[in-house]
Amino acid sequence: MPGPIQSIERAAAVLRLLAGAGQGLGVVDIGNALGLAKTTAHGIVRTLVDVGFVVQDEAGDYRAAPDLADLGRPRIDANDLRARAVNWADSLASRSGESVRLATLAQGRALVVHHVFRPDDSAQELRTGTSLPAHACALGKVLLASAPVRPRGRLAAMTARTVVDAAALRRTLAAVREQGWALEVDELEVGVAGIAAPVRDLGGLVVGALGIEGRTERIVDGRGRPRAGLVPAVRQAARAISRELGVREA
Repeated sequence: MPGPIQSIERAAAVLRLLAGAGQGLGVVDIGNALGLAKTTAHGIVRTLVDVGFVVQDEAGDYRAAPDLADLGRPRIDANDLRARAVNWADSLASRSGESVRLATLAQGRALVVHHVFRPDDSAQELRTGTSLPAHACALGKVLLASAPVRPRGRLAAMTARTVVDAAALRRTLAAVREQGWALEVDELEVGVAGIAAPVRDLGGLVVGALGIEGRTERIVDGRGRPRAGLVPAVRQAARAISRELGVREA
């Protein structure tokens, strides 16, 4: 059972999520975004309704009360996130032998805010500031999996393997939420694969995604499964950054 401090942090995260969503959200959306069970999310939101911080609209969705709109402004900006992540990103690059990227969700796309080169002294291009189609990369899938609003309709194909059907993508995102990491193989660029995991703030809100990227044959085996040790390495680094942001281990 969560203690009083964790309960307050979760309630604050729900308020920030609702204030920044720009539309009403259901209990399932709230739970998915914050990694909470439906019953837990429902209990928090009903308490917030009772004290007047949240209102329920005619469709049954929840919104932050009008006078709490400022809560939607991010508490952690890209520079702060990058500063907390630098050491762990460097360590992940050394451990995995692959390039490492940290991204946030911006206008439905994965914005790379930090990039560590693959540690092999080869010629590489700095990708910081690059905006990637979120549905086609592991970083973006992690970010979309916890976003309150997800893509609909037909999506742009970057390669023949890109998931372009929104319903199929939503199934993939559900799996990402369940397992806590995402894999992308040849979807953004032929011959390139990636693995990513979420970075959360102290209230549980996903504020970024950390991942590795490299040649497909180095990231996955012949059956398309991540090579040994890569997923744990990415997840451990992402959790370490989350701890830097105040997350308490369960």
